[in-house]
Amino acid sequence: MGATVGIAQALLYYKYYPLWSTFLEGLGAEVVVSGSTTKKMINTGTSLGENELCLPVKVFFGHLVDLKDKADALFVPRVVSVEKRAYTCPKFLGLPDLARSVDGSLPDILDPVFNSRLSRRKRYEAILAFGKTFTRRKMRIIRAWGSGIAAQKAYERRLEAGLTPVEAMAGEAAAPSGGSLRIGIAGHPYNIYDPYTSLNLIKKLRQWDVDVVTTDMLSPALLHREAGKLPKRLFWSYEREVVGSVFHWLNTKSVDGIIYVLSFACGPDSLIQTLLESEVRRKGGMPLMSLVVDEHSGEAGMITRVEAFVDMLRWRRQ
Repeated sequence: MGATVGIAQALLYYKYYPLWSTFLEGLGAEVVVSGSTTKKMINTGTSLGENELCLPVKVFFGHLVDLKDKADALFVPRVVSVEKRAYTCPKFLGLPDLARSVDGSLPDILDPVFNSRLSRRKRYEAILAFGKTFTRRKMRIIRAWGSGIAAQKAYERRLEAGLTPVEAMAGEAAAPSGGSLRIGIAGHPYNIYDPYTSLNLIKKLRQWDVDVVTTDMLSPALLHREAGKLPKRLFWSYEREVVGSVFHWLNTKSVDGIIYVLSFACGPDSLIQTLLESEVRRKGGMPLMSLVVDEHSGEAGMITRVEAFVDMLRWRRQ
C-alpha cells in the first residue's frame, strides 16, 4: 500500500509525531500533517462533537476534516496504555471510534493499538499486523519500527534539553534562556503547545523576559519518582506526569511560579487540579495559577491574568 497518510496536528501529535511519522515513512507511506489550528477548525470540531467533549477532542475533529481531501487514510491510533499498571485518558482509548463517527466522508481510519499492558509478544504482533497494511516484508516493518523508536528517543532528548516540541521538530539548536523569571508550565502537550488554543502562552512569556520549563522538559524517570510520592498511585499515565512536574518544582523551588493549563470539561484534569492546589497549600511558598481553556477563551482576558501573575512574581523577588 503506497498511500498518503494524514496525521492530525492535535492531541498526541506533540508527544509522538517523530515515532509515528518515521514508522509510517519506513513502511513506504507519505505523511501529511494538518495545518495549524484555526478558529474555523475549532468551529468545525465543535459542530461535529457533543457539548460534553473537551476542547482538545473538538480541535482534533477539526484537524481530521482539514485532512479529508489531503490524504488517502488517517492515522488515529488507539493508545490504551504507555506503561504497566496504568491507562491513558479514556478519550484516547476510543479515539478511532470517535473519528469514524465524526464525518462519513472521511478517508479510511488506520487504528493500530498501542497497549503496554500486553505482553512483549502481543505488542510485537500488533506492530507486525499494522505494518502488513503497507508491506508484506516482515524485516521492513521491524526496521521501520526501530527507526521510529530511535527518532522518538532523539526527540525526547531535545525536549529534556529545554526545547518545545515545535522547536525540537524544527531542529533548533538551543532553547532561549537568561530571563529574569522562570515559570513552570504544567499540563498536557496539546494544551500547552498549540499556539491557537494556548493563546501563544509560551511565546508571550518569553516576550516578557520569562524562561519557561514545561512538564515535557523533565525526564520520565524524574516525573514518575515525584508522582510516586502520592499516597495512592494515579492510574492515568499523562496525569501522573503533570503531577510529577508540579511536585518536582515545589520540592526543588527551581521555578518562581507555576501555571497549570487545563481544558474545560476534562475529568482527569479537574481531579488533579484539586490535588495540585491542595499540595501547593500544604507546601506553601509557591504561587500557582490554573488557566482553563475552552473554545470561548479570549486572548485579552488571558493576557491580563498571566501578566498580573508575572508582575506578582517579579514583586515577590524584589
